[in-house]
Amino acid sequence: MEENKKFRLVSSKKTRYLLPNILTLAGVCLGISSIKFSIDGNYSLAVTLILIAAILDALDGRIARLIKGTSEFGKELDSLTDFVSFGIAPAFILYFWELNNYGKLGWAITLIYSVCCVLRLARFNLTKIETSEEWKNNFFEGIPSPAGGLLILMPLIYELTNLNFGFDVKKVVPYFTILVAIMLVSKVPTLALKRISISPKTTVFLLLGIGLVFIALLFYTLETLLAFGLIYLISIPISVVLFRAQNKKNSKISEESHEDIL
Repeated sequence: MEENKKFRLVSSKKTRYLLPNILTLAGVCLGISSIKFSIDGNYSLAVTLILIAAILDALDGRIARLIKGTSEFGKELDSLTDFVSFGIAPAFILYFWELNNYGKLGWAITLIYSVCCVLRLARFNLTKIETSEEWKNNFFEGIPSPAGGLLILMPLIYELTNLNFGFDVKKVVPYFTILVAIMLVSKVPTLALKRISISPKTTVFLLLGIGLVFIALLFYTLETLLAFGLIYLISIPISVVLFRAQNKKNSKISEESHEDIL
């Protein structure tokens, strides 16, 4: 007589895989919802949902590694979610806000950004770093998709903050979107900060800084996002300098090791 088997989404020994995947699925729901709110003209909420999706994207992988819940399924799900939340949703928000005024050209720019994002994610999934070059884990190749999704929304965020510097930000939307799309598929190194060691003495200050950031996001969401976007853009040339210096240092060490062997 066959035993009755209860349906399980995952085996009881692998329930730790659920939490990271739930966060990932929440991110895709937020991304799709942001499109709906942008259609309704509620751009402030649409941008906020993209921000929350980006925070969840930063957390799911770290939580998965922390609880040893990483899996190939989760990796693929994360990439698909990133494409929806940061490759499609921000581009659609921008299209409904401004790019639709450019007709076919505006739609073409929307498609170009989305295509560049999916190419960037495909390349990221295939990238393998050798053990001798583990320092490269602290750098991305091009702008990561969550950062790209928030960056192309900077003109809209600026408009929503009601800041007045006498500059018509809408004029740069098509050019800025194309620039970010190119940066997604470029090989320009950007900071990843995946394996930065933190001294126990500085932990309190780090937590204080994170707390201040969340407070700023809570009360001045759009202004804080705009400030972080500008800081990130400034950090790109700094990342290039750091990458080249580290690469040069690593190459010199490799040459010396090779000479010692000979």
